[in-house]
Amino acid sequence: MNGMKSSGNICVVGAQWGDEGKGKIVDLLSREADVVARYQGGANAGHTVKVAGREFVLHLVPSGIIHPGKLCIVGNGVVVDPRSLLDEMAMLRSKGIKVQGRLRVSDRAHLTLPYHVLIDQAREAGRGGAIGTTHRGIGPTYTDKVARCGITMGDLADFRRFRDKLKRNLEEKDFLLRRFYGHRSVSYKKIEQQYKIYSKLLSPLVCDTADLLAALMAKGQRVLFEGAQGTFLDVDFGTYPFVTSSSTIAGGACTGLGVGPRAIGQVLLVAKAYTTRVGNGPFPTEFGPAMSERIRAKAGDEFGRTTGRPRRCGWFDAAMVRRAVQVNGADGLAITKLDVLDGMKELRIGVGYAVGGRRAAAFPATEDLGRCTAAYRAMPGWQGPTGGIRRYRDLPLNARRYVEAIERLTGAPARIISVGSDREATIYR
Repeated sequence: MNGMKSSGNICVVGAQWGDEGKGKIVDLLSREADVVARYQGGANAGHTVKVAGREFVLHLVPSGIIHPGKLCIVGNGVVVDPRSLLDEMAMLRSKGIKVQGRLRVSDRAHLTLPYHVLIDQAREAGRGGAIGTTHRGIGPTYTDKVARCGITMGDLADFRRFRDKLKRNLEEKDFLLRRFYGHRSVSYKKIEQQYKIYSKLLSPLVCDTADLLAALMAKGQRVLFEGAQGTFLDVDFGTYPFVTSSSTIAGGACTGLGVGPRAIGQVLLVAKAYTTRVGNGPFPTEFGPAMSERIRAKAGDEFGRTTGRPRRCGWFDAAMVRRAVQVNGADGLAITKLDVLDGMKELRIGVGYAVGGRRAAAFPATEDLGRCTAAYRAMPGWQGPTGGIRRYRDLPLNARRYVEAIERLTGAPARIISVGSDREATIYR
């Protein structure tokens, strides 16, 4: 772990379907960073940091904000809901965290507007909740970005330009909402009035963050690149179409912040000691109802921080994380929630898949994955509590064997092991 902390820039990526505990890991690594930069996602993300009994739930502001003196950057690859950002800033100030002068937002980051939220809700309702979006307007915002009709934070800072683009966009969005979804009209005046306030409040934060990052790195400052969601929600390499609308993998840090590949440094994947996902989509190692309830409600507190939805739970899927190691070029793992498995007599690790009795590819495409059954390796559990342990050698023997099996099966060393939600409940290797 000491090597990870002192070797320059680090990119933190979720290894599963999100909710792996990235907020805590970014918070830990922020101690050694000068800058924490978020590169994708939007207010659909939820990173939780617990410090000395206090809990911070962050959606847009990088998790490094909890550490005094760290500069936090929201990159061009992030989509920004101004109301959510302002609420988050107010929450941080109310808890004694200084935000002024420590937060910058890319002028190229796209805005989530009220019509994006309405379209997201209407589309999801029309397909019966098939994808399981958060209804935060994230997908439609990225759609507009790719369709070259999006509105950016730079536009918001130049409010005359914002008004011109808003008028043009609303003609199409209002027609779409009324004609295809039977929704009420969208009020131009209401959006204009509200976003004029947002413009005044947020314009001082807006800048060319790619240029800022280049200047800071040229001075030798260390950057921690923070991703949201997880590898298997990536729009290209995830379980499509049950994915988010951005590139969640390490390569997304380059396009989402305007840095070259050599700037990334090391990649640390965050993986739970078991697996969870929110919403629909294939899940080969998913538990049965009784085990799901035990982990979700009694031990793991597996409810989404953004939506409150219960997470589906299952055994650790080593084949899945091995694929994540591959597509991210990972240097190591941070394994979280090991303590949730305390007291279990037997554990299982998914080691591969089969379809109709035949071995499947390492990580099949979504359609094939949905027909797969998982192959498992059984291991004995451990009975003693791990929450108070701070040295790897003090973990129960079977807990160490479990971690080492994960290392062998995924091809990546475990650099950090989290045994509780608080900042200090951590083992470094």
